[in-house]
Amino acid sequence: MNLKEIYKLFILPFMFVLVSTPGSAQDLLARQAPVDRRMRAVDTLALKTVIERESLENPASQLYEDWDNTYAHKQTELPDSFRISLKHFCMPTTSRVITSKMGPRWRRMHKGIDVKVYIGDTIRAAFSGKVRVKRYEARGYGKFLVIRHPNGLETIYGHMSDWLVDENETVKAGQPIGLGGNTGRSTGSHLHFETRLCGVALNPALLFDFVNQDVTADYYMFRKSNYEYESVAINKTIHLDGATEATENVEEQNEIAASEVRQYTDTRYHKVKSGETLYSIAKRRGVTVEQLCKLNRLTRDVKVRPGQILRYS
Repeated sequence: MNLKEIYKLFILPFMFVLVSTPGSAQDLLARQAPVDRRMRAVDTLALKTVIERESLENPASQLYEDWDNTYAHKQTELPDSFRISLKHFCMPTTSRVITSKMGPRWRRMHKGIDVKVYIGDTIRAAFSGKVRVKRYEARGYGKFLVIRHPNGLETIYGHMSDWLVDENETVKAGQPIGLGGNTGRSTGSHLHFETRLCGVALNPALLFDFVNQDVTADYYMFRKSNYEYESVAINKTIHLDGATEATENVEEQNEIAASEVRQYTDTRYHKVKSGETLYSIAKRRGVTVEQLCKLNRLTRDVKVRPGQILRYS
């Protein structure tokens, strides 16, 4: 066998193998890449599903140490600040009539909003979550529910005529959970609606606009330092439609209102409108941006949101 035949039989095929191997490897890698992307998408979806399932099993576990069906509300440690998402909401009732706002009433604190509903009207879950308490209080909420939500809130629905869900049941936003009523310490059919964070009552008007059947923004930034100021300020913008509860004493209400005015005479607030900035608000109210930032514990570059309450004096 001469050199030319050896080259044809052995060396030339070997060279073809060497040349073609990198291309085959590249083809294999190219075919594998979409598979890897699909697997990563599947893994991400599976992880997201697990997280959502765990969140519904124990909503807002980062804020609440335990799941307790004993208390309607028990105050725990409040965070200095906490962003509450208001997306994927449902108004608990289609009624636009507020008969009583949050604040002092009958020489004690009314820690929610009363919305006019009739006996048998459908009451719906404001957000997805899990029913923590289902109970009857003859001298209080009557037939009521407490639902804990993944966004950190707990919502309370009081004075209902009947329940449609049970304790530890997972519910979706907008799901019927009860029927309007007049049970418990009530003087007429209505829904008593509360929003709480770590057991502390937040003014529902900071989050929900019942008149326009919407939330006030995509999220509410809770700050322990000023949420009480915001609650007082937002109350001044609430218009009470219809008659207030029959047993309310007019002279007592006037006295409370006068007390509030005296207490907050030197404190003024601005409700942010769409398109406004710290600079435009400061110019309108005749103050400096630094003053606004100091009073509201903000930084100059923060973006204010429509519906947000800012103190300016």
